[in-house]
Amino acid sequence: MEELGFIHGRFQLFHNDHLTYALEAKKQCRKLIVGVTSPENAHLIREEIDPHRSNPSDNPFTFYERFCMIRAALLEAGINRDDFEIVPYPIENPEILYNYIPLNATSFFTIYDKWGYEKLHRLGELGYKTIVLFDDHEKKMCSTDIRNAIVNGTEWAHLVPPAVYRYLVENDLLEKVRKSCGVK
Repeated sequence: MEELGFIHGRFQLFHNDHLTYALEAKKQCRKLIVGVTSPENAHLIREEIDPHRSNPSDNPFTFYERFCMIRAALLEAGINRDDFEIVPYPIENPEILYNYIPLNATSFFTIYDKWGYEKLHRLGELGYKTIVLFDDHEKKMCSTDIRNAIVNGTEWAHLVPPAVYRYLVENDLLEKVRKSCGVK
């Protein structure tokens, strides 16, 4: 078992597959750090390998809102608060990542596309130990699809942990998703 492990993602909203990823990584480490990529929506950096990640409509939630979603979901799943941390993780600037997650932490990955392989390469080059948990070549669940369901008024609550659903509703964030997609 690894002493310190981490996962990372934009989590533009935290859904059930993200929770599965976090729980699987947590099984393999004593302490889990969840790195939230693109933490500053105002300074999104375009990645040619994955260009949609920098579109404002694909990034409606602030770092703090994503922090709250992740914390609520992990606590609801039974992870002790002392056993995880949530930090900004600007993957777009690999030279500074050690400021957020120590180099002795093991990076747990899910890979679905070229961007996943690029991140695996970047972290390996920086000296992080990497372990691929899932290499599916196709996402089964996508935050974009869930945001679109919110906008279109179709069923989506079953795609997110109950704590995330409550957080979004209680904080009027569904309206924020609609506005980010140009719906009034």
